[in-house]
Amino acid sequence: MDTPTAPQPTEPTATPVAAPANAKWYVVHTYSGHENKVSTNLKQRIETMKLEEKIFDIVVPTRNIVTVKHGKKEEQKEKIFPGYILVKMVLDDESWLAVRTTQGVTAFVGAGNKPTPISDKEVETILKFMALEAPKYKASFSVGEAVKIVDGPFADFLGSIDSIDEAKGKVKVLVSIFGRETPVELDFLQVAKL
Repeated sequence: MDTPTAPQPTEPTATPVAAPANAKWYVVHTYSGHENKVSTNLKQRIETMKLEEKIFDIVVPTRNIVTVKHGKKEEQKEKIFPGYILVKMVLDDESWLAVRTTQGVTAFVGAGNKPTPISDKEVETILKFMALEAPKYKASFSVGEAVKIVDGPFADFLGSIDSIDEAKGKVKVLVSIFGRETPVELDFLQVAKL
């Protein structure tokens, strides 16, 4: 009979280093669509190059949105600033080179060749926006587009999109009823592209 072994710690034993006062947030430009890969690569480089005391945090700014595909609502993460990540670091030649030479990084954002830090207030605003509870709806419709109503009392009617309210996930569709265009408010799920 096996003797029970003590549970292994799942967290690394190294405690995160508190960022010193001279650590600032910088915006790093990446190839669009490679933000998460750059973040992962950079975290590995920080470990292998022992830069934990110079690079402290990496954020890919995203928010939750709800998209409607094939009549179903799906929650997804949408990048707020495609092609950009935020890195909190103490900027010196070594840390700059580590970030700059990470695969997928194209440049630091700044004036001329000098990376320019962004304010803590800007970072705070971005982080607050990321944490917003209400998922945003992402419309795949455009104003004026012809659609078919697929659900509700007007099912099978054709109409054109008059307005879109992405925050509520609603569209106003102009439907021809008795020869007159009448606006009808519907959920994204109730209409389909023609």
